[in-house]
Amino acid sequence: MKFLPPHLQKYVVDQDYEKYTARDQAVWRFVLRQLKSFLSSNAHSSYLEGLEKTGIEIEQIPRIENISAQLEKFGWKALPVSGFIPPAAFMELQSLSILPIASDMRSIEHLEYTPAPDIVHEAAGHAPIIADLEYATYLKQYAQIAKKAIISKEDLDLYKAIRELSDIKENPSSTKNEISASEENLSKISKSMTFVSEAAELSRMNWWTAEYGLIGDLKNPQIFGAGLLSSVGESRSSLSDRVRKIPLSLDCIRQTYDITEPQPQLFVAKDFKHLSTVLEELAKTMAYRIGGTKALERAKAAASINTVELNNKIQISGVLKNFILNSEGLPIYLQFEGPTQLGFNNKEVTGHGTSYHQQGYGTPIGEIIRPQFSDFKIGEITEVVFRSGVTISGILSKIVTLGDGAAILSFENATCKNKNEILFLPDWGTFDIVTGISVSAAFGGPADRLAYGDFEDFIASKIVRPIHSEEQKRLFTYYQDVRNLRNSQQFSEEKLNELFHRFLDNAPTEWLLFLELSEMALKAGISPKNYEAQLSKLNPKDLISEGLKLAYAKY
Repeated sequence: MKFLPPHLQKYVVDQDYEKYTARDQAVWRFVLRQLKSFLSSNAHSSYLEGLEKTGIEIEQIPRIENISAQLEKFGWKALPVSGFIPPAAFMELQSLSILPIASDMRSIEHLEYTPAPDIVHEAAGHAPIIADLEYATYLKQYAQIAKKAIISKEDLDLYKAIRELSDIKENPSSTKNEISASEENLSKISKSMTFVSEAAELSRMNWWTAEYGLIGDLKNPQIFGAGLLSSVGESRSSLSDRVRKIPLSLDCIRQTYDITEPQPQLFVAKDFKHLSTVLEELAKTMAYRIGGTKALERAKAAASINTVELNNKIQISGVLKNFILNSEGLPIYLQFEGPTQLGFNNKEVTGHGTSYHQQGYGTPIGEIIRPQFSDFKIGEITEVVFRSGVTISGILSKIVTLGDGAAILSFENATCKNKNEILFLPDWGTFDIVTGISVSAAFGGPADRLAYGDFEDFIASKIVRPIHSEEQKRLFTYYQDVRNLRNSQQFSEEKLNELFHRFLDNAPTEWLLFLELSEMALKAGISPKNYEAQLSKLNPKDLISEGLKLAYAKY
């Protein structure tokens, strides 16, 4: 992982292939068989090609290192992570052409749809489409833009609530009360959101394209979104008349979504180039492109760590608390609270990191009308006058020149005023100001993330590995027996019946065991009548029906 920035390494986990039980392998096989059958004629043509190019097999859960080796042929890599990772981390990984793959496997209870990312969604959903060059280009462009998006404190609270709920739902030891409390917390936070941030808009676009996107003809579209490609139920329902099809446009960012419910409408892109066109329309509206007062307003409303960049490439990273405008509506003073970093061209300026500016940071910006820069003298009492009317009086103690007319001026015993408003007093310490005329951009996160250190949107969390009971372990041995028999290709009626009676006595409700017996019987030309009789008593009937239909179609 030497190629990975240190602040991203904490999200990478060992896939730990041995954690997958024989039941997990059976669930993977069932889902992949169903998906490949349906998607062979309903997904974008690059999907099936991508399954082969990435080496993803039906019979067993893939090793992520093998997927990565195949993706490297297309300029990408894959790394295992645990469940949801922070959006900022996910986007930064994708901007580096790294596909984070959740290494966990959905349970049989969540076979059709899982509330948490898992290896079916990531490996069978995202990885195959990346093999398409046009789509991979869009995905990387999206990540480059999304990592600039301003994410709000509300977004971070919502992410935490979603992550908590998904982890609790996937944990077999969770109680109904714990799930209910977590759902209530998520609902409360969702309802309390006061505005839609840039990160939320990018999230919506990602949902309606990379996750739940359709492509091609509006009346007969194909599937390319990973959420659909990895969901047995939703892949089928997405193409039905019950789901409204809308031509993809920038309007998609105004459409909310509920991750716990099937989507009532989906957006249809003309082709993969169309995705990039809409993405560029969105990028033109973002703070990192427009700059100025509007960019500051977004950073302030977010109440999170963001970077304000000036016209000379000086960057101030922290929580923007306030800013002062002149009579023309142009910013003349910036005030940050909490740990703040000063940077230049995405590198922290030595001595001006969060440990030094721990209590916040303020600086005037705009044209200095006197003295001229060449007239500044270290050690002398200096009167600085900005065209805005802001003034500084103090002893100039240090000048750090950064290039392109950028500099940091440090004053001792300083007083800063905007007319009669006091902005800085001598007993507050050293007053370090930056030169800069205007705000050219504002974007999410610190300019030098590694130097800034850990903060709220980059917390790493891992899904706890479940502890299986002795009864569950016995159940897994039954799945292993089926797996061993299928691999041996020795499907005698005697052996199948022996397994059938053992399952009937010890796991009578485990429908997937009986379904696999029926499939092997059909392949061997043996009547599956007894196995199907048991299946007729079990749920989920729709999955059982689809499984039998596929087995009969093949054998």
